[in-house]
Amino acid sequence: MSDQPNPPGRVPVFGTRRATITDVAREAGTGKTSISRYLNGETGVLSPELWERIEAAIAKLDYRPNQMARGLKRGRNRLIGMLLADLTNPYSVEVLQGVESACHALGYMPLICHAANEVDMERRYLQLLTTYRVEGVIVNALGVKEELLQGFTQGGIPVMLVDRSVEGFVTDMVGLDNLAAVSQATRHLVEQGFDELLFIVQPVTHVSSRRLREAAFRETVAALDVRDISRVNGATLVIDLADAAPALAELDRRVAAARATGRRVALFAANGPVALRVAVHLKARFGGDWQAHIALMSIDDSEWAQLAGMTTVRQPTYDIGRHAVEFLHERLGGAAMPARECLLPGELVVRASTDRATSASDQASSNQESKVSGS
Repeated sequence: MSDQPNPPGRVPVFGTRRATITDVAREAGTGKTSISRYLNGETGVLSPELWERIEAAIAKLDYRPNQMARGLKRGRNRLIGMLLADLTNPYSVEVLQGVESACHALGYMPLICHAANEVDMERRYLQLLTTYRVEGVIVNALGVKEELLQGFTQGGIPVMLVDRSVEGFVTDMVGLDNLAAVSQATRHLVEQGFDELLFIVQPVTHVSSRRLREAAFRETVAALDVRDISRVNGATLVIDLADAAPALAELDRRVAAARATGRRVALFAANGPVALRVAVHLKARFGGDWQAHIALMSIDDSEWAQLAGMTTVRQPTYDIGRHAVEFLHERLGGAAMPARECLLPGELVVRASTDRATSASDQASSNQESKVSGS
């Protein structure tokens, strides 16, 4: 028997063992079928007297039903698996907040798997999720293969992709409207008088959103030539954050060459982690007033961006997570429409880093922002 005092009004007949449905049935003087009906809310098939006996037995024994076991017996466990490539990325955290909110509202429990940007870990987590018999899967991954996801859909488990598509795998996807966001941000730089644009992105091989953003940048710059704004040069620089030194050295070389010819340089980071790495490098090179020397803009409105006065494209991260769960909920409810692609607009947040109406001496202290709705 436990040495701990017993909660008031509860009888410790089982020591440290939790009461079972059999114990409740015995205490209430009925069968397990009646207890199950009570737990499932089937009030019409139980007499008021039996209902009260069961209720009293549950309270007396402090009975807590095993929701997992009950769910498996009904073929439902309300678990939603979520595979995240990088939980240290503020984008992922904010999407997760939307996922958790929608799961709570719809009665699901999210099971979070962090792959830490490792392809092997992604594969292991996807295999693990099958053993938990999750009802649906939300995937924001680095290099997951189509065949790994097909196993879920073939087993009747819907898959929802966040931000990134998977080659050869057709399913629902929700994310940023990359084409519109990058196009709007690039045009903003041109309108501010920058004529040397450098798009900085991590390796694009495994990540569709990076490819889309880089392609949108090139297409937008190419369209400027059609409009006879050929004075604008656009180029891409690939940076590996695990070994950024070579790319940063190339960045310095390109910036110096452009400034030597009197061109106005603006750097466009493809996401928040890239922007942070570049900003740290620029501060080390130019000092605290680095933004008086060179413009930096980024997709992802990280918390530090406002402090640094950096122009950003704010992603609708919370809504992306919420929509992912809602789409899964519809599929679990029997929705059989073709695969859907839900692209949400970003919001251009203009700050001192690219606002050339602000003088160089004012840029370091100015954190005023004007918001322009994304198209």
